[in-house]
Amino acid sequence: MKFNPKLKQEIGKYKNYVIIVEGKKDINSMKSLGFEKVYAIHQTGISLRERIEEISNSIEKKDKICILTDIDKKGKKLYLLLKKEFSEKGVKLDSSLRGLIIKSGISHIEGIYKFMKRVSDIG
Repeated sequence: MKFNPKLKQEIGKYKNYVIIVEGKKDINSMKSLGFEKVYAIHQTGISLRERIEEISNSIEKKDKICILTDIDKKGKKLYLLLKKEFSEKGVKLDSSLRGLIIKSGISHIEGIYKFMKRVSDIG
């Protein structure tokens, strides 16, 4: 895994963003890094479309959204679907944090806290 020092410096800029993740472990990881507005897209008993509707209705129009699905085949597919659905609802999407994470070689969002903690210990 290559460490991207930019991620450590810039992650703070995204703390007030709404972060969309896949599940509970991802939420815990992001909240451990100080993110407050974190939503899991997967919720038992709720369809993806209903969940997108719920999230869209619970955020403010000025909120910027970053979709952080895992960087694997399934996650990329989900990312493209969510990006399309949220865009159609007029939500402001910003993928720059996702880009930083990809450049850092992190493939699963639930591992981001451990990764950040480890690199903080290193330097």
